[in-house]
Amino acid sequence: MNQIWNKTNYKSWIITLVIVQVLGYISINYFGDYGWTVFILIPIILGFLPPFISGRKIKLSKSDAYNLSFVAFIFASLLLLIFAIEGLICLAMASPLLLLAGWIGSYFGYRLSGTKKLNPTNLTIIIVILSFGFLGFDTINKPEKLIPVTTKVKVNAPIETVWKNVVTFDTIQEPENWIFKTGISYPTNATIEGTGVGAIRYCNFTTGSFVEPITTWNEPNLLQFDVKEQPIPMNEINPFWDIHPPHLDGYFKSYKGQFKLTKENNNATILEGTTWYKNDIYPEFYWKLWSDFIIHKIHIRVLEHIKKESEN
Repeated sequence: MNQIWNKTNYKSWIITLVIVQVLGYISINYFGDYGWTVFILIPIILGFLPPFISGRKIKLSKSDAYNLSFVAFIFASLLLLIFAIEGLICLAMASPLLLLAGWIGSYFGYRLSGTKKLNPTNLTIIIVILSFGFLGFDTINKPEKLIPVTTKVKVNAPIETVWKNVVTFDTIQEPENWIFKTGISYPTNATIEGTGVGAIRYCNFTTGSFVEPITTWNEPNLLQFDVKEQPIPMNEINPFWDIHPPHLDGYFKSYKGQFKLTKENNNATILEGTTWYKNDIYPEFYWKLWSDFIIHKIHIRVLEHIKKESEN
């Protein structure tokens, strides 16, 4: 590790951190995008530049290159926390993607550090072109289709009883699932004003209420609703500050939902909950894994409570 802590490497870290902080600020605060620039291009640059810059001055092994890049990631993460830009949970959720992209960048930084064809001038031009390309792609690449997430349970109770516990339900006990101990918002109870189409249902979460105008009231088989208002999806955890990063407002949005009840027999009902949402954080294939997982856990929390109340 003595090879890591020297003036050449300090210089490479400082240059790298300045570049990625500026690029991240432009993407998030100017263009309003949490996309391929933030989660792919920036970690590649963060992994690439330290071994590339240092490798032109001193001899590095492959492990030295990876260590240089890893330390750069540690510094970048600390800066995000210290300057109240991001929280621990979102960093943890993003880390598999960030580290994979960073490892790719580090490998190529190590391999290309000795080549004369890629000099600092050429590299600067490439980074600028890539930055404009990624930022432009993120700006026009917006979610179009709603993503459905469906969860179902079997309830050993008459369909009429289940319906009553679907429309409104009392306070759910504190969660035991680990995901809800990280600051992720979770449902506590539901109330309703009125009956039938036009009634307003309130599904109350730890961060606020989903305001849900009823669009279909087909008792006791189908309850559908739009989402007129919704709270922030989580309270970010930061060891230094109370923070509210931009991605908490509008980047995850639920548009509508439904409860579908199917009578299996006089004392058994299949209860199915569905949420339709959009996620304006990219790459979609990665963040969809997290959002689908969390929505399923929220569904299970509600459906299992309805099941318990109905069977009792």
